[in-house]
Amino acid sequence: MRLITHNMLSCNIKGVTNGFPLKIEAEKVIEKEVDFNPDFLRHMFAKIEWKALVEAARSMGYAELPEDSPDAAAIDSADETFLRKLHHALLELHLEEGALVCPETGRKFPVNKATFWTHIDSVDQSGGSASMWTT
Repeated sequence: MRLITHNMLSCNIKGVTNGFPLKIEAEKVIEKEVDFNPDFLRHMFAKIEWKALVEAARSMGYAELPEDSPDAAAIDSADETFLRKLHHALLELHLEEGALVCPETGRKFPVNKATFWTHIDSVDQSGGSASMWTT
């Protein structure tokens, strides 16, 4: 699972009000080369929750993104070095094995072969079924 996908996921268990961002427990991370497209990165930048991206990247062993988000207006003139770091974090890092963890409940959603469970057929403590919203 790429971090661009992770950045758009939240826990949707009944009663959860703080299901974002899902914490990553990485057991296996792989890198897959993707063609660099600065226009795509500039377009997506406004949709990215920066703090969640930085935390997720660090949990997967990548610490090259700055702690503070660049100004959205400045992204159009961002240098290629920054855009390549963003590209690598969003598109080339893949969570292959591990878990996504709801920040409120601690429920773990397993990730196996880069696929995560989007519905769990168990019943949560409040009696509702547990599921996760996906894009």
